[in-house]
Amino acid sequence: MGDWDVQSCSGVRFEWGPAGASRLATEAACLVTVDVLSFSTTVSVAVDRGIRVLPFRWPGGLASEDECSGAAQAAAAYARRSGARLAAHRHAVTPDTPWSLSPAHLRAAPFVARLVLPSPDGAAVAAAAPSGVRVVAACLRNLTAVGNWLTARNYGTPEHPVAVIAAGERWPDGSLRPALEDLLGAGALISDLFSQGAGPLSTEAAAAKASYEGTADLVHAVATSASGRRLAAMGFVEDVAIATEEDASALVPVRHGDGAFASG
Repeated sequence: MGDWDVQSCSGVRFEWGPAGASRLATEAACLVTVDVLSFSTTVSVAVDRGIRVLPFRWPGGLASEDECSGAAQAAAAYARRSGARLAAHRHAVTPDTPWSLSPAHLRAAPFVARLVLPSPDGAAVAAAAPSGVRVVAACLRNLTAVGNWLTARNYGTPEHPVAVIAAGERWPDGSLRPALEDLLGAGALISDLFSQGAGPLSTEAAAAKASYEGTADLVHAVATSASGRRLAAMGFVEDVAIATEEDASALVPVRHGDGAFASG
C-alpha cells in the first residue's frame, strides 16, 4: 500500500472518521479527535468539572434494533465494571440519569466522578487509536490550550507526528458524512499548531487550515451548518452555543491509562 495514505514526512496530518484515524494512528505519536457537535465539546465541559469520561463507541447509521440493544447492554456492563455512571441519549435523560451527550445537560447535571459517554463519532475515533498512542479531545472551547499542550510536548514534527481527525457525522445509511463544524475545528487547531512552528503540514492538513482561515464568521458557520441546524431543530440550541464558546477552557482532555479522558 505504500505510505501515501498516512501522509508520511508531515508533522501535522489530517483525516476523517474512524477509518482515517485507524490508518493515521499507525504512524502518529498523538491523535486528536475533533467532534464539535458534540462529543469533544461534551468531554471538554466534563473535564472542566473534574469528571473523567470513558468513551464508548455507539453504533450509528442503519444499526438494527438488536445492535442498539446489544450496545446498550455492553455500555451498561462497561459502566458497572468501571465504577462509572452511564450517560443516556439526549431525549432519554431522567432525574436519575441526567447526563447525556448534550453539553448543556452535562453542565447542569450533578457531579459524578466517572461517566461512560456513548458516541458514534468522536468516541469511535478515539477507539481507533491503540493504547500506545496519545489521544486528545479538541473542540472550539479548548483549541489554544490543546495547541499549546501539543507543541510543548514536541508533537507536530515528522519525528512525533500528530494526526488531527475530524470525526464527522453519519448519513442514514451509516456512511461517513463530512461535517463542516469538524473540518473548521480541525482547521483551527492546525492553524494554531502551524503558527507555533509545527509542521510541515500534509496537503490535507493545509487544506483544512485554509478552510478555517477562509471562514469569516466561525460561530455563524457552525450554527448554520447542517449539524447545527439539526440540533437546533431537535431543541438543543444551547448545545450549539456551548460548542462555539471559543477558547473558554484552558484544560486539555487526554486519554489516560484507564481509557478515560481527564485533564492532561
